[in-house]
Amino acid sequence: MSTIDIIIETPRGSVEKYDFDPKLHLMKLKKILPAGMVFPYDFGFIPDTKGEDGDPLDIIVLSEFHSFPGCMIECRLIGCIEAEQSEKKDSPKMMRNDRYIGVPPISQTYGHLDSIKNLPDGILDELQQFFINYNKVEGKDFKIISLVDAKESKKMLKSSKK
Repeated sequence: MSTIDIIIETPRGSVEKYDFDPKLHLMKLKKILPAGMVFPYDFGFIPDTKGEDGDPLDIIVLSEFHSFPGCMIECRLIGCIEAEQSEKKDSPKMMRNDRYIGVPPISQTYGHLDSIKNLPDGILDELQQFFINYNKVEGKDFKIISLVDAKESKKMLKSSKK
């Protein structure tokens, strides 16, 4: 099964949200999450892609380990959370901002998975609730459109390549 290379911006368990600055080629601290809120898994982007928001496509990496900002990880896409998000704080205008889901083949816990349909109970709900609450803290809405399997997410990814 084919893999893609992704770049981690924010590691699992982090309260700090980092963004890659393409002009400086460095990670930049963007914000601090409120007390009690942490990233449930490594969060990053898929290089050479572009979403509706103008940024590279987002990906959450399911694994038992946490990495570090700037780390490149080989992943297999297992699905996607198709979603819309407020463009700005308190804005009624919504734009697509999907969250792809990947697993590193080297992961002993998740590396065998090939579809979000095979995820252990509760993980998809945890991810959806995290993104809803993460945006709510910023005064933004995050609405889930649908859950997409691996095959369809790969097609979506191809259409987003720069």
